[in-house]
Amino acid sequence: MNGPVLVAGASGFVGRRLCRALEDAGHEVRAMTRHPDDYRGAGTPVGADVQDQASLAAALQGCRAAYYLVHSLDSKDFERLDRQAAGGFGRAAADAGLEQIVYLGGLGSESDPLSRHLRSRREVEGLLGEAGVPVTVLRAAILIGTGGISWEITRQLVAHLPAMVTPRWVRTRTQPIALDDVVRYLVGVLDRPEARGRVFEVGGPDVLEYRTMLQRVARISGRRLVIVPVPLLTPRLSARWLTFVTDVDAQAGRSLVDSMTTEVVVHDDSIRELVPFEPMGYDDAVRLALREHEEARASR
Repeated sequence: MNGPVLVAGASGFVGRRLCRALEDAGHEVRAMTRHPDDYRGAGTPVGADVQDQASLAAALQGCRAAYYLVHSLDSKDFERLDRQAAGGFGRAAADAGLEQIVYLGGLGSESDPLSRHLRSRREVEGLLGEAGVPVTVLRAAILIGTGGISWEITRQLVAHLPAMVTPRWVRTRTQPIALDDVVRYLVGVLDRPEARGRVFEVGGPDVLEYRTMLQRVARISGRRLVIVPVPLLTPRLSARWLTFVTDVDAQAGRSLVDSMTTEVVVHDDSIRELVPFEPMGYDDAVRLALREHEEARASR
């Protein structure tokens, strides 16, 4: 295990937790960010931008592996930006002689019509490895943890509204997973030859409709929530509705709402043979995320 591990997207929702977990596991971590002077997390900050090939070469020099946790969901042009960034990162990783790239993508069956967001995630998987570096892909649905966009939508809807008029996607099934468990899987596949070039699906033990997820968050929060599905409320209209009741970025929210019509559940749990542990249940993950939110709010 010679050489550091680079985390691209170290200042993000998953990246912050992953850098800390990697350090705790004894790895030397380079935390890649566009603003290294402002970075206060684990690892050694290194300034680089996935859209700047020269900066990537310097950041990746001497590394043995890299995590790619970057996306451009807050841009209307996210597909082109993510395509360009992933291709460039893959080439820079190959030039630097990396042994492995680990990428966190999105669940969704290839037999279902995927949203723009999920199609883009699939495209990124291929582009990262196009230059020859083996890629390990972990596909997940909703991550339950403070700061995640999908979780923040859920938490804020429950916190702000006693009743909801919702679109049909509230009956779509998904398989949420606790942030800590995703990080555990991400750390677990590092430096594992049998994980290279493979796609794994990760999820918690509960398969739930979005409606049930909202109701269980309300119950845990001590709130009463009435949900009335309305067939004519389209993803476009529901995305606009979200901007009025949450502080989630409007464009990112729209991209995620488009994906909520697609069932995202685990069909292959082979990751549990490679990284064996019992993932946290949905209710426990919610309690942990709510507690962390309160702690963060109290410290501000």
